[in-house]
Amino acid sequence: MSYGNSRGGMSEYKKVDTQSGVAFADPHRLIQMLMEGALDKIAIAKGCLERNDIAGKGSHISWAISIIDGLRMSLDKTAGGDIAQNLDDLYDYMGRRLLQANIKSDPAMLDEVASLIREIKSAWDAIPDDIRKAHAEAKRREQQDIVEAP
Repeated sequence: MSYGNSRGGMSEYKKVDTQSGVAFADPHRLIQMLMEGALDKIAIAKGCLERNDIAGKGSHISWAISIIDGLRMSLDKTAGGDIAQNLDDLYDYMGRRLLQANIKSDPAMLDEVASLIREIKSAWDAIPDDIRKAHAEAKRREQQDIVEAP
């Protein structure tokens, strides 16, 4: 019996699982998934750093920066007011710290950014279901109105 390329199979499974999750996720869950992805990429980058895999470290830090940029772009600064602006500033800071972590190969900087993301994520995860559902429904209606507009 041969297991061949079991890593390739596992990778494909995870890719399909992630794609399915994205396809059926509400906006709240999508943000959670982005945060989880950023944490995952930072953890992998830290492992690459420990193994002296410079290319892997750079690739995963770049990916984490891209995810954080996606979180920044998702902010509604008009509706979000000061909170959205503060998050924008914090996401900007995290991106700069990750860039510095890559240049300096500093695991403490990776830990700092991961800690900040976990803190934001814990607040995001604590949003009650009824508020999340109401927000998702409002967004759905807003998108429907755009599609039906003359």
